[in-house]
Amino acid sequence: MDYLFYFILLALLAEILGTIGGFGSSLFFIPIAGYFLDFHSVLGITALFHVSSNLTKIFFFREGVDKKLLINIGIPAVVFVILGAFLSKYIGSTLLEFILSIFLILLSMFFLIFKNINIQPTTANSVTGGILSGLFAGLVGTGGAIRGLTLAAYGLSAEVFIATSAIIDLGIDASRSVVYFLNGYVHYHDLYLIPILFIVSVVGTYIGKKILAKVNDKQFKSLVLVLVLITGISTLVKILQ
Repeated sequence: MDYLFYFILLALLAEILGTIGGFGSSLFFIPIAGYFLDFHSVLGITALFHVSSNLTKIFFFREGVDKKLLINIGIPAVVFVILGAFLSKYIGSTLLEFILSIFLILLSMFFLIFKNINIQPTTANSVTGGILSGLFAGLVGTGGAIRGLTLAAYGLSAEVFIATSAIIDLGIDASRSVVYFLNGYVHYHDLYLIPILFIVSVVGTYIGKKILAKVNDKQFKSLVLVLVLITGISTLVKILQ
């Protein structure tokens, strides 16, 4: 039972950080869950956990949604997460995680150094961010950082950022959950974790929202980028080890 206690504690930390960063807990939860479950089981559990996590975020941050970004990022994200989830059965995850880590490190550092540069709110940029976030979410279980980088560049308030990201993520997770189930990633002996992780998502999101209340929009954008950078570096270190 000791491992379950540590699993829940680390999952709660992942949910708090995911809420503060605005791109969901999977970015932090996947490497944590990897110490307790095999990679494919992690993908299945993460998708189901994230559904409840995003429903919680939508409830807590329901005051604001950017409908244009919701459509331009959300639709391509859902389409490509299905493709990525199917391909995950045939493509090795190590190379994909390496590419993702380098991408996150370079892009987050660029926006941290050149603070005044923003991605223009064009349909092309939104769709590209949606495609990449959906594809990586299906392949390696997390594309929230890419979506976070895309949304952070638009200078959204924390409430609009998190609500928009959560609704997009809900579509992504609901879609890939079905494909992961068909792939055999969702195991009955792991389903007891779902109600536990639901409680974790509610508590973690609540704590994250309280912390965000003390952060202004400029600090929030920097915080998102720093968390993405840390995640990219930690992923790269894990691969190299």
